Amino acid sequence: MTTQPETRTAFIALVGKPNAGKSSLLNRLVGEKVAIVTQKPQTTRTRITGVLTKGETQLVFIDTPGLLKAKDALGRYMVKQVNDSVADVDLAVLVAEPGPELSKADQELVANFRRLKLPAVAVVNKVDTVEKKETLLPKLAALGAAYDFTHIIPISALTGEGVEELLGVLLDSAQEGVHFFPDDALTDQPERVICAELIREKLLLHMREEVPHGVAVVVEEMKDRQKDGEPMVDISAMIYCERDGHKGMIIGKGGQMLKTIATEARLDMEGFLGAKVNLQCRVKTREAWKNSEVQLRNLGFR
Repeated sequence: MTTQPETRTAFIALVGKPNAGKSSLLNRLVGEKVAIVTQKPQTTRTRITGVLTKGETQLVFIDTPGLLKAKDALGRYMVKQVNDSVADVDLAVLVAEPGPELSKADQELVANFRRLKLPAVAVVNKVDTVEKKETLLPKLAALGAAYDFTHIIPISALTGEGVEELLGVLLDSAQEGVHFFPDDALTDQPERVICAELIREKLLLHMREEVPHGVAVVVEEMKDRQKDGEPMVDISAMIYCERDGHKGMIIGKGGQMLKTIATEARLDMEGFLGAKVNLQCRVKTREAWKNSEVQLRNLGFR
């Protein structure tokens, strides 16, 4: 009689201030792009789950929005996502940036760890931007003094430096338990959500500062079909913005900006879906949607 090997699992929250590199780290750990990444803060708005299964061990990563001061209903939603995520996991990973001191957001997260008596690992991300590694020592010391982290590891989510060491620590943290996702799963996000986020990523990359955080994207329809014997996916998406002036900027002169955004998003979608994509994007004004609980729910922020 043969015995089945014991499966192990861990739920892990990636937390930190906006633009610390949480989504980049999630993508690096999972090995695929499951979260959009830009240099602009507040890129992540919801809890995104990434899944990595190695042998009998499954790690479920929760990428959270950066902790910020809530200014509207969307901000309150994002803060709640962070707090709920930290309360629901087996382990937290605090993603900090180089610099001698802890940010206010990092201090608030550490206070949450202490309140919940939560096991936590700290990483100092973006070490590829530091010329002399000894300049990291004050930050490592500050983290060590702030909380009893099980490990403090310098990493670069961009280059991969230190990520294998971090992954080994995370795998060791898993406890005996069932796998909650199929072993080949990469995320719990529906394809529609991933495709909508890819469009929003291109908006963040191309639009001026005042526009990107006032947009939301909803994929209204996805249909599979065959074209010339090859798989094709027809996707219809709506981009919502807060002002008519923003709508004109998103569309651009002669529709050129919207065409650029849609083309770049379509190419990413084809890589993600493994099929040709026919993408149609429209833009609609929906004033003050970020400060309306009803509109947030209608746009999928639940």
